[in-house]
Amino acid sequence: MFPSVSLAQEAGLAVLFLVALAWVAGFGRMLWGARLHRPEPVAAAPEGLAALPSQRVAAGHPLETVELTEAEEEAFAGLVRTIALR
Repeated sequence: MFPSVSLAQEAGLAVLFLVALAWVAGFGRMLWGARLHRPEPVAAAPEGLAALPSQRVAAGHPLETVELTEAEEEAFAGLVRTIALR
């Protein structure tokens, strides 16, 4: 093809061109698929703070439970009352 380029260089150039063409086609297909994707509707958020996961049952794993003193329970209850739930 080119007089100053060896056959191995021409083959490498052809392979590089085909790989670049495949990458562009794959990238275009990915963008096209993302453009047509419609997100599923989100269910109504439950009452309370939506960012926090739901509370587990009290009979969970023993390492997940902590015994609080009376003063700690009162302090925690005061802290919870300061959080404004909307």
